[in-house]
Amino acid sequence: MEFLVGTKFNFLGHRRAAFILSVVLIVAGAISLLAHGGPRLGIDFQGGILMQVQFEQPIPAQDIRDALANVGLADSEIQHFGGDREAIIRVGEEAGGEDVTDEIMGALNDAHPGNPAEVRRVELVGPKVGSELRNRATLAILYALVGILIYISLRFEFKFAVGAVAALVHDVLITLGVFSLLGLEVTLPVVAALLTIVGYSLNDTIVIYDRIREDRRKMYGKSFVDIVNTSLNESLSRTIVTSVTTLVVVICLFAFGGEVIRDFAFALMIGVIVGTYSSLYVASPLVVEWQVHAEARRRRR
Repeated sequence: MEFLVGTKFNFLGHRRAAFILSVVLIVAGAISLLAHGGPRLGIDFQGGILMQVQFEQPIPAQDIRDALANVGLADSEIQHFGGDREAIIRVGEEAGGEDVTDEIMGALNDAHPGNPAEVRRVELVGPKVGSELRNRATLAILYALVGILIYISLRFEFKFAVGAVAALVHDVLITLGVFSLLGLEVTLPVVAALLTIVGYSLNDTIVIYDRIREDRRKMYGKSFVDIVNTSLNESLSRTIVTSVTTLVVVICLFAFGGEVIRDFAFALMIGVIVGTYSSLYVASPLVVEWQVHAEARRRRR
């Protein structure tokens, strides 16, 4: 499957432009997150009730909100789902327990007797459970990054570990930024996708790092920039084949996997694309920048 042989792309020659592009994407996502008060957390993390209801006929979201106002739930979040006949109703943790679902269905059917509603799905998470899940999800990602930093420092060098972890943080931040810009929720499956992205991106980065280590012995006396460029080109076929095959599977999940795992598959799609980019234009170029500045300091001394 090595269909690209002898390529001589100057990846590192464009590293400054790639750094600027990454910063722009991360800043855009950060601005969106700040504007929305952080990620849009799902019921898993913030607690409350999520109901998916289906009507016999299309119904405007405002009509649903007016019906819920009759039972004191006018502040509920309403979003059409898979068409104008289905809707997602999110009620905050302050609304009460499971009894509120009966109130919601009663209010909807009383307000629209000619367009009865049917419950398709109900998710109930208490505030304490949501807070605990949120903390554990954050710790899971942080522990993964710290473990990776230690592992790569032992297997390679510390500068390689910094480059790899920076690329992983880059991938996670851009994925969260895209979710914020599109108004998508961060749920437990999305956190699972973020951890999968971390593993996927790291796998590709480790392969490139291994090739750099081999080429440093074979190309003794060459500049570090030339060595890394050569390594990136030598592993390019493997990078593209892995990314394309993974992306095909994830696209199939997104298209045919159903609504339940659609956000999970979408996060993976973004992660595969961004992870491939970061392996070529973030992780290794950061190692090169570290090496170039270290050599410059040694020359000055």
